[in-house]
Amino acid sequence: MTIKKIFLITTGTISLGIGAIGAVLPFLPSFPFLLLSACCFAKSSKKLDLWFKNTKLYRDNLESYVKGEGMTKSVKIKIMLIVTALLGFAAVMMRSILWGQIVITIIWLFHMLYFTAFVKTKTR
Repeated sequence: MTIKKIFLITTGTISLGIGAIGAVLPFLPSFPFLLLSACCFAKSSKKLDLWFKNTKLYRDNLESYVKGEGMTKSVKIKIMLIVTALLGFAAVMMRSILWGQIVITIIWLFHMLYFTAFVKTKTR
């Protein structure tokens, strides 16, 4: 087993754990962590990739997005609210660092633009 494969499996597993916790806790987004897990497992092992794609966690959170169908409006809103809260907190913590606030604001704007303009809204 190569170092790259070990790194991808480890990163995917840790990300899966955080994503699973995020599926239960409302303040922790699960989507980006599960997406990272899907990427890591796809590049590291066909067996892990197949296993992950057959989990309820994948089917409930990622499957429609990966298929290009988009996300439900409620999931998009939840993600945008959580990111807004977290980046807002970061901006407050950087109140004396102007460049930090500018970078955080730019990241927030791109995030909002991406989810409103580029991610399809799916109806159930």
